[in-house]
Amino acid sequence: MRRRLAALVAATTTLVLLAFLVPLAKLIDTAASDNAKSTATNLSQQIVPIVTSGTDQAIEAAAKEVAKNGYVVTIHMPDGTRLGAQSGPSALAPGGRDARSTRVIAVRGKGDVVVHQPVFRDDGRPAVISTLVPDTILDRGVRRAWAVLAVLGVLLVGISLVVADRLARSMTRPVTALARTAERLGRGELDARVDPGGPVEIREVGLALNRLAARIGELLASEREAVADLSHRLRTPVTALRLDAEGLGDEEERGRLVADVDDLTRQVDAVIREARRPVREGVEARCDATQVVGDRVGFWRVLAEDQRRSLRLSLPAGPTPVRANESDLAAAVDALLGNVFSHTPDGTGFAVDVRALPGRGAEIVVQDDGPGFADADVMARGESRTGSTGLGLDIVRRTAVAAGGNVEIRTSPGRGATIVVRLGAPS
Repeated sequence: MRRRLAALVAATTTLVLLAFLVPLAKLIDTAASDNAKSTATNLSQQIVPIVTSGTDQAIEAAAKEVAKNGYVVTIHMPDGTRLGAQSGPSALAPGGRDARSTRVIAVRGKGDVVVHQPVFRDDGRPAVISTLVPDTILDRGVRRAWAVLAVLGVLLVGISLVVADRLARSMTRPVTALARTAERLGRGELDARVDPGGPVEIREVGLALNRLAARIGELLASEREAVADLSHRLRTPVTALRLDAEGLGDEEERGRLVADVDDLTRQVDAVIREARRPVREGVEARCDATQVVGDRVGFWRVLAEDQRRSLRLSLPAGPTPVRANESDLAAAVDALLGNVFSHTPDGTGFAVDVRALPGRGAEIVVQDDGPGFADADVMARGESRTGSTGLGLDIVRRTAVAAGGNVEIRTSPGRGATIVVRLGAPS
């Protein structure tokens, strides 16, 4: 923006200066030429009395005196002789016209000007004083004046650029502050605020951004508390369920149910902690997909063996950093594997692959040998054809999008399903 403003001001100033300086330069040239011709006319008139009644020697001396100023004077006498510089046009017809009908005639030659002054001697015969003005005198001082104008033009353009840059900085500085504050908000720093400054419009944007940030913080706090309250309410029925489980007579059945209740309690606690987490990490999130996927597959492996499901796990040799929070990615992996167990019959095999994408993050591929999806719109939030909440794949999708990736589903009825989750690289 600063460069564009500077370029605009430079172009505008240059055009204005050209519109002003070019005619002024032409005027200076014309004024210098007119001044030189006027001086030549005055010098010619100074020797008119001498040419009128003086001798040839006096006329020669007067011509030489005038020549000291740089002008070349030639006197054309009535008898055809020439005195002075011995050069110039015809005496009785300067410029091709009769001397008796013309007082002063200026004839322009190759860069020179000749000023003719008709004179009548005492005997009534005409003579002509021709004063040659060389181009060096015609242009005297013009180039210096042009140089001064050029320097003045460059100086004015430079001053305009400095003023434009200061003006642009006064406009871009508050915009830059707005961008930095928005970036901090995107990183989850909800206490970030901008100090409004600059033009009125930019100050209004800054105030609006501050109000938006405050409102977002309020909404998030309210949502976190609501989720935490709802999760906390689950503790009462879970506690009652535990008491019922401990009252069972079958020790093996009691142990199994108590373990399930303990796992449910841990999940409720995890939900409460997640709800009270101040904010998601956003673009600053980072975890190792290899470790997270490996841990979650290890958790589900016991159930897979119990249901006689073949499981193939393929992990990269080293860490695979991705732009996702560890708990979010673990929840997404659990949702993917939970779908396999929930929507395929026992004994259906599945495979989990983690593939590193150098410089672009990684992708997690979950493939099963089940019946596949009958409906292509399985990613819609709350959509389910089996009586579940329909939130599992939506959790996966939201995690992928937050990590700068996407989710792709490849399925055909009776041939299994493949879900590819792409996650971006950490910033």
